[in-house]
Amino acid sequence: MGKKLDNAAQKVDTLKQYTVEEAIGLVKENKVTKFDESVDIAINLGVDAKKSDQMVRGTVVLPYGTGKPVRVLVFAKGEKEKEARDAGADFVGAEDMVEKIQKGWLDFDKAVATPDLMGMVGKLGKLLGPRGLMPNPKLGTVTFDIGKAVKEIKAGKVEYKVEKAGIVHVTVGKVSFDREKLLENTMAVLKSVVKAKPSASKGKYIKKITMSSTMGLGIKVDLTGLKVG
Repeated sequence: MGKKLDNAAQKVDTLKQYTVEEAIGLVKENKVTKFDESVDIAINLGVDAKKSDQMVRGTVVLPYGTGKPVRVLVFAKGEKEKEARDAGADFVGAEDMVEKIQKGWLDFDKAVATPDLMGMVGKLGKLLGPRGLMPNPKLGTVTFDIGKAVKEIKAGKVEYKVEKAGIVHVTVGKVSFDREKLLENTMAVLKSVVKAKPSASKGKYIKKITMSSTMGLGIKVDLTGLKVG
């Protein structure tokens, strides 16, 4: 790993900022492991994430998904339970699922719930909240349109939320993806984050963008001429 990282570092000018296309190319060329690493983007924002009126949070459907299978749990009953299964949900239930989670089961990646069951699901707040698994109406995961919600998640819908340091991290695909697919996914994320700019944010909104693979070097992206507005 050390030698591979050293070799990769020789190909990257740490003082230079690259176009998104160049950054993606360097990320792909400089992978240092045998497994198919994820490609991630880190966006430093000019916001104070500690203030509620400067919170940046949202969802975006990646045109080509993340390359990672997503296990979806749906809290629903009756017709909505069937709708969830037909849409491809991996786990569907109500009281039985709540009880299962309370006993320690957490083998899913996203959770969706119908609004009428949120009183029951709310009991799981302390278990699901810290793990980012709690259904949220603002993110489209508390809805009666269960079929659409499940299909979007399965198709590549990802959530993002600014961290305390003012950074948004999002996975935009795998190193094995074609450059065009990574580019389209990356631009979809950037446009969504720009659209989510809070009105209370003043000054420069996007301050810095870095791209990297899971174990690879960070590549700085040139913001000049980046059309994401």
